[in-house]
Amino acid sequence: MKKTRQRISDEKVIPGSGNIFADLGLANPAEAIAKARLADVICRFLDEQGLNQKEAARRLGVDQPKISALRHGRLRGFSMERLIHFLNRLRHSVTIRIEPATKPAAEVGLYVAVA
Repeated sequence: MKKTRQRISDEKVIPGSGNIFADLGLANPAEAIAKARLADVICRFLDEQGLNQKEAARRLGVDQPKISALRHGRLRGFSMERLIHFLNRLRHSVTIRIEPATKPAAEVGLYVAVA
């Protein structure tokens, strides 16, 4: 069977801002991306420790469905404070740094960096 190549349409491509939640016009995009990054780090730490969902739930003090939600990016029920608490339970410190804005007001926000 002969493979055919698909042509990319001539539609205009608009570069993303770096925050998919802002690009989609969702409310509180800075918080949403920060929560997503924290959840990603938590899942990475759980994987590094070889914990299944039941063991992870026990370690974090929640039930298994919460771990499933976390792993699938369903973060509506997780506050920033709760995600930070999870990181602490996984023996990681979290530092919050406040600094003057050096960017335009539209780019000032909340950022997560992992050491």
